[in-house]
Amino acid sequence: MPARTSVCLPEDDQVKQKLRLVQDFLHDDAQDQLTSLEEKMKSSEISMDVYISKVKGLLGKELNLENGSHLDAVEQNGKANGVKNGSVKEEKSEDVSMDSQEDEEEAVKSPTAPKGKSGRRSKANSDTKKSPASSRVTRNGGKQPTIMSMFSKVCKRKSEDLNGESTNGQNEQESEKEKEEDVEEEVKTTPPPKCLDCKQYLDDIDLKFFQGDPDNALDEPEMLTDERLSLFDSNEDGFESYEDLPQHKITNFRSVLDVEVHSSDWNLLNCLLIFFFFFIGGVPAKKLGPINAWWITAFADYILMEPSEEYAPIFALMQEKIYMSKIVVEFLQKNRDATYEDLLNKIETTVPPSGLNFNCFTEDTLLRHAQFVVEQVESYDEVRDSDEQPIIVTPCMRDLIKLAGVTLGKRRAARRQAIRHPTKIEKDSKGPTKATTTKLVCQIFDAFFSDQIEQNDKEGTVKRHRCGVCEVCQSPDCGKCTACKDMIKFGGSGKSKQACKQRRCPNLAVKEAEDDENLEEEEDIPVQKSKKVSPAKRKKQSQIKLAWIGEPVKTEGKRQYYSKVCVNDEELEVGDCVSISTDDPSIPLYLARIPSLWEDNNGKMFHAHWFLRGINTVLGKSADPLELVIVDDCEDMQLNYVQGKVDVMYKSPSNNWSMEGGTDSDVNIIEDDGKSFFYQFWYDTDFARFEMPPKTTPSDNCPFTFCGSCVRNKDKEEQETPRVGYVSVMIIMSNCNLYSNYCLIITALPGVKPASPVKRSHRKDDVDEDLYPEYYRKSSDYIKGSNLDAPEPFRVGRIKEIFCHRRSNGKSELSEVKLRLYKFYRPENTHKGVKASYHADVNQLYWSDEEVNVSMSEVLGRCQVEYGEDLNETIQEYSSGGPDRFYFLEAYNAKAKSFEDPPNHARSAVHKGKGKGKGKGKGTNKAMSAQEPQESQTGPQPPKMSKYRTLDVFSGCGGLSEGFHQAGISETHWAIEMWEPAAQAFRLNNPGTTVFTEDCNVLLKLVMSGEKTNSLGQKLPQKGDVEMLCGGPPCQGFSGMNRFNSRTYSKFKNSLVVSYLSYCDYYRPKFFLLENVRNFVSFKRSMVLKLTLRCLVRMGYQCTFGVLQAGQYGVAQTRRRAIILAAAPGEKLPRFPEPLHVFAPRACSLSVVVDEKKYVSNATRGNGGIYRTITVRDTMSDLPEIRNGASSLEISYNGEPQSWFQRQMRGTQYQPILRDHICKDMSALVEARMRHIPLAPGSDWRDLPNMEVRLKDGTMTRKLRYTHPDKKNGRSSTGALRGVCTCADGKPCDPADRQFNTLIPWCLPHTGNRHNHWAGLYGRLEWDGFFSTTVTNPEPMGKQGRVLHAEQHRVVSVRECARSQGFPDTYRFFGNILDKHRQVGNAVPPPLSRAIGLEIKKCVLERIKEEPTDEIKQEKMEVSD
Repeated sequence: MPARTSVCLPEDDQVKQKLRLVQDFLHDDAQDQLTSLEEKMKSSEISMDVYISKVKGLLGKELNLENGSHLDAVEQNGKANGVKNGSVKEEKSEDVSMDSQEDEEEAVKSPTAPKGKSGRRSKANSDTKKSPASSRVTRNGGKQPTIMSMFSKVCKRKSEDLNGESTNGQNEQESEKEKEEDVEEEVKTTPPPKCLDCKQYLDDIDLKFFQGDPDNALDEPEMLTDERLSLFDSNEDGFESYEDLPQHKITNFRSVLDVEVHSSDWNLLNCLLIFFFFFIGGVPAKKLGPINAWWITAFADYILMEPSEEYAPIFALMQEKIYMSKIVVEFLQKNRDATYEDLLNKIETTVPPSGLNFNCFTEDTLLRHAQFVVEQVESYDEVRDSDEQPIIVTPCMRDLIKLAGVTLGKRRAARRQAIRHPTKIEKDSKGPTKATTTKLVCQIFDAFFSDQIEQNDKEGTVKRHRCGVCEVCQSPDCGKCTACKDMIKFGGSGKSKQACKQRRCPNLAVKEAEDDENLEEEEDIPVQKSKKVSPAKRKKQSQIKLAWIGEPVKTEGKRQYYSKVCVNDEELEVGDCVSISTDDPSIPLYLARIPSLWEDNNGKMFHAHWFLRGINTVLGKSADPLELVIVDDCEDMQLNYVQGKVDVMYKSPSNNWSMEGGTDSDVNIIEDDGKSFFYQFWYDTDFARFEMPPKTTPSDNCPFTFCGSCVRNKDKEEQETPRVGYVSVMIIMSNCNLYSNYCLIITALPGVKPASPVKRSHRKDDVDEDLYPEYYRKSSDYIKGSNLDAPEPFRVGRIKEIFCHRRSNGKSELSEVKLRLYKFYRPENTHKGVKASYHADVNQLYWSDEEVNVSMSEVLGRCQVEYGEDLNETIQEYSSGGPDRFYFLEAYNAKAKSFEDPPNHARSAVHKGKGKGKGKGKGTNKAMSAQEPQESQTGPQPPKMSKYRTLDVFSGCGGLSEGFHQAGISETHWAIEMWEPAAQAFRLNNPGTTVFTEDCNVLLKLVMSGEKTNSLGQKLPQKGDVEMLCGGPPCQGFSGMNRFNSRTYSKFKNSLVVSYLSYCDYYRPKFFLLENVRNFVSFKRSMVLKLTLRCLVRMGYQCTFGVLQAGQYGVAQTRRRAIILAAAPGEKLPRFPEPLHVFAPRACSLSVVVDEKKYVSNATRGNGGIYRTITVRDTMSDLPEIRNGASSLEISYNGEPQSWFQRQMRGTQYQPILRDHICKDMSALVEARMRHIPLAPGSDWRDLPNMEVRLKDGTMTRKLRYTHPDKKNGRSSTGALRGVCTCADGKPCDPADRQFNTLIPWCLPHTGNRHNHWAGLYGRLEWDGFFSTTVTNPEPMGKQGRVLHAEQHRVVSVRECARSQGFPDTYRFFGNILDKHRQVGNAVPPPLSRAIGLEIKKCVLERIKEEPTDEIKQEKMEVSD
C-alpha cells in the first residue's frame, strides 16, 4: 500500500469515535449519564480530562469492574497479541510518557487518511516500514487489539496525565487483584457484547479493523469514468453496442459490513455490503457498493485478484467456501448415495487450485462453511431439471445438515434474482446408465408400476404439510413459474395442484428422505415360539342344492365318505378346487382343495385344504393376482359354504428351465376368466419361504380321506415332542436321536457361574465442569459397542442317563423325560474367569464329574465333544470339519479349583457308540451327520460335490466370494467390479478369476446379443456356465424415491437391483444370493423387497429373505445385513445359518415387519450361540503399536498371536510380514482432540477438556465460548452458561455464533440436544466390546464415530478394520489408504458369507444323498418282509 502521512485527530473526536463502538451495549441509565457528561463538556462545565476520567469510571461500574481492571487486562492482551507483534515499531525509549504514547498512536494511524476517517483505524497492522513477509497477517495471529483495549489505552493515559501521580493506578492494581475471581465468574455467566451489525464479539482478539481509505480515493461512478480504465476509444467499433456491465480486475481490496471497523469472511457474499479497495493501474477507489450479487455492484462486475495483506486471511476463507461448494455439488451429482465419510474422502483428497491462500481441505473446513455450502446446494436444486432428484436429500447432505446444525431455507427467499456463481459448477449431463433388463423383469416392473401410478392418480396424493418455519415457506407464491400459472388465483385451471417452485420447502424434502430410509433401532425382544393358529376365515353360508353322487366309498364310525357331490347342478369330486363365500364383499373369495367328502351328524361336510392368494403373502400387491400358494392350513366345514368350482393348475418347471432365461416375455401365465388360478410353491407363513410343493402321496387304502396338510402338521408336532424309545437308552427328537453318552447343547446348567463381566458405571461424580463442560451429557451408563449385556453361550453336557418319573399306577410318565448329564466347563466358567477365555480356543471345554438333571425343554440339540489326544487329526482340522464341534484336554475340579487329567470313563466314553453296532442306522437325523462318518470304518462315505462355478457381480474386493471359498461351495470364475482399486484387489486374491472392470449393464447387453468376448478380449460367461450368482447391488437408483409416479418409476427401472435380477433371469443359476443393507427389506414400505421376490417367483425360483447379524458368526462388529436366497427347481432352498457366537442383544433385532406382519428368523436357537462373543481385544491386541499417519505397508508382527481369533486370522502358514497396518494421517486439530480423549471405556468427545493447547503445526487452539443460556440443560453447577448458539435458548440460529479451531468441536454442543448428544463421536473402542459397523472412511465425526484405538491416539488402521470384518491377514487390498478403507468397509464379512455357504453346501449334499434314497428304502423293505 502507498505511504501515508501522519495525521492526528483532536482528542475529543477520538473519544466520541470510540465511545460509539460500545455505547449501544450499555444500559439506558448509563447512556443517559454519558449524554449528560458530553453536554457538560461541550458547555465547558467540565474539562476534557475530567470527562475522560468520569467516562472511564462509569464504564467500569457498568461492566461490574472497578477502576477498569478488566479493560486493563484486555489492554494487556491487546499489547501482547496486537501492538507488540503488530505493525507498530518499538520505540527506543522505555519510558511510558504522554509524548511516546502520542507518537505511538500517530504511528499506527493511516498517514494519508482524511481527519474524519481516523476513527476507523486500528492500532495495528498498518506499519509502512515492515517487510512483506513479516507483515502477513493470519487469522489466528492475534495482531490487532480489541475495541475495548483500544478504548482503555486512551483513557488510562489521559487519566495518569491529568493527576500527575500514580494514586489511581495503585488503586486500580489493588482492585484488580481483589476482584479477579469475580471477573472470571462474571465472564462465565454473562454473554459477551456483540457488534449489532456484523455480530462479531467485541472482545475477540481476532476482530479485524478497517484501516481507512487511501489518499485520493474516488467514488465508484467517478472511478469507472477514469480514462485509464476505459475499455474502448470513442472511435472503436462496438463501443455503443456494449450492453453488459464493465468488468475490472482489482487488487489490494477488502470488504466490511458496517460503517464502523469490522471485517468478516462472509461479508463479501452478502447483499448490502460495501467494498473498500483500490485498483491496479493506479486508480484508488473507496466505498464501492452496495453489492447486489456476489461481487457485482450497480455499476460494474469485478474480478477479484490479490486482496490487501490484512484482508488476505479473510478472503482465503471466502475462497475456501466457494471451492468447497463446487466440490460438494459436483461430487454429489455423480454420487447420489455417497455417505458423509465418502464426501470427506473426496474433500481431503482434492488439491485446491494453485495461487490460493490455502493448500488443503479438511473436515473442519467443511463444517466451518457448512451453512454456506448447503445454501449453494439449495440454490443448485432450485434450477435442477424437474426429473432430477434434489441433492439436498442425499444421505451425505442430511448427515452434514444434522452434524453442523444448518438452517435450511435461511437465505433462499431473499435471493430471487439469478446468481452468477464465481466458479463454474460442471453439471453432470451423463445420466445413469440405462439398465439392461430381460423382458420378464421389465414387464413385471411395468405391470406393477402402471397399476400403482393409476391407483395413486385415482386416490390423489396425500397433501404434504410444509414446515412453516423457514423463509421459503413464509414467502408468497412467485406467480411466474409453471406451477403458479396453473393456480386458479393466477388464472390457471388448478389441476396440477403443485406448490410454487420457488417455495419448495427444503426441510420437508429432508424430513421425507429421513422418514423413508431411517429405521429406529428396535429393542431386541426374544420371539416366543407359539403354536400356529390360523386367522379365522369369515365365511358365509348360502342356500344351495346338495346331493351325493354314488354310494359311500368308505365308512368310519358315523362318517360315510363319498367321492362326488352335486352342488347347484355342478359336480364336485375329491381333489377338485372350490371357492368359498365371504361375509365381507371387499375380501376376495377363499379358495380350497377338497381332500375328502362325508356326511355325519353335522350334515354334508367336506375337508378344506386352503390355498393362500399371492396378495396375502409377503409379496402383497406385487403378486400375480391369479397366483396361489399351498399352505399347511385346513379345516372341516359344511358344503353349503361352497360357492362354486374353480380351476387351479400346478405350473411345474419345464425340463429345459435353466436354458429358458431371458426368453420368457409373457408375464401372465394364464388368462383371467374369474375361475382360473395356478400355483407353483408351498409357502411358510412364518418365515416367508417359497418352496417346491412337498411330495406327500396318499397310501392306496385311503385315497378319499387323505390330506397332505394334516399329515405334515401331525409329523411336525410329533417331531417337536420328545418320545422315549427305550427308557434310559434313547430319545427320539425332531432333529436327532439321543443315546446315553451323547453330548448336548443346553440353554443353561445349574451350578455353573456366569462369566460376564460385572456391570460398572463409567460416570464420574467429581468432574470439574469448567474444564469438562460437556461431561454432563453422559447421563446414561449404556455404552454403544459394549458387551456388558451379551448373554452367556449355551452350556454343553454329556448324557449319563435318560429317565422319567413313574405314575402312581407304576407306569412311566413318558411326557416328562429327564436327562442326567455330566457338566462341561468353559474356560471362563472356571476360577480363572474371563481372562482365561482370551487365550483359549472358543470350542475348548473342561471335563467335569459333576452331574446335573435337566428337562428335555432345555435341550437345544446334539453336539460333538472329543478328547484332543484321541483325535487322528489336528485340533484345528477337527474343529473346522463340521458344525458344533468341541474338544477337551483336561478335567476341572471346581471344589479344589484345579485342573487334572480326564478320568478314564471320560476318555473312553468318547469312543462308545463308534464302530460296530451302537446306534448305527438309528434314524435319519441331520445333527448326527457330523459324527456318523466316523462311527463306521466300512459305512458309506459322505458324497462328494464339485464346487459351483460362480459369478460375483458388484464384487468389491471379494468378501462374499472369500467366505464361499472357505465354505468349499464355490469357485469364482468371473467377477464384475467397476471401481478399479477394488477390482485390482479382487485380482490379487483370486488370480484365476476373470475380473471385468466394466458396467454390468454393458456386459449383460453383450452377452444377450450373442457376443463371446468384451472389448478387451475377455471371455464372457454364456448361458449354462454360471451355477451360482452372488452380489450386493447398490440402491442408488431409488434411494430418494417416496411416491409412485412416472419419474420415480423410471429411476427404479434403471436401478442396479433390476440389472442384477436380469442377470439371474438370463443365466438361471442353481443358487442366487443378494446381499444388501438391512434397510433393503424396508425401503419404500418394503416395495423393493416385494418386487425382488416377485421377479424370482415368476422365474420359478424358490426363495426367502432374512436379516443376519455378522457379529453372531465370529467377528467383533455389529453389521446387520439383508440376505435374499433363491434356489432353482429341484434344489433345496437353504435355511439361514444358526447363530454361532453370542452377541449384544441390542444389535440382534433381526425380525422384519412387512405390511404389518412380523417375519422372524428361522433360527431355532434364538439369539444365543454355542461360542462366546469375539471382542476388540480378540481382534487386534497382537498388532504392533503405530502412530497417527503410519504409512509403512509392511512391518513385522513383533509377537505371537494371543487369541483364537488372531490365530485364525494369521493362518497356519508362517507369515512374518504384516501388511496394511496403516492409518489415516489426521489434521493437527483432530490429532489433538484424539490425544485428549481418555482411555476409559465409553470415552468420547464429551470427555474433552475446554482448554487451549498447542498443535503439532505450532498454532494454538481456542477455548470454546459458552455465550447463551441453554433452555433444555440449564446452567452448570458453577452457574456457567451451556449454550453456544442462540438456538439453545429457543431462538433462530445466528451464523455469527459459530466458533472454530476449538478442542471441543462447536458443532457438537450446538446440535447435541437434537441428536442424542452425539454419543460416540470421537469415541474410543473398548477392549472388551465390539466395533460399530465398519465404514468406508473412519472419521471421528462420521456416522460411526467410535473409531479411535482403545489405547493409541489414532484412528483404527486398515488391517484392524479388515480384522473387524474377518478378513485373514493374508488378504490383500489395493490403492491408497482411503481406497483400502473403502474396500474393507464395503465388503461382506467373510465369516458371514462362509456360514451362508455352509448352509448351501448342506442342501446340496442332502439333495445328492436323497437321489438314490428311494431305491435303497425299497430294497430294505423287501428284505424285511
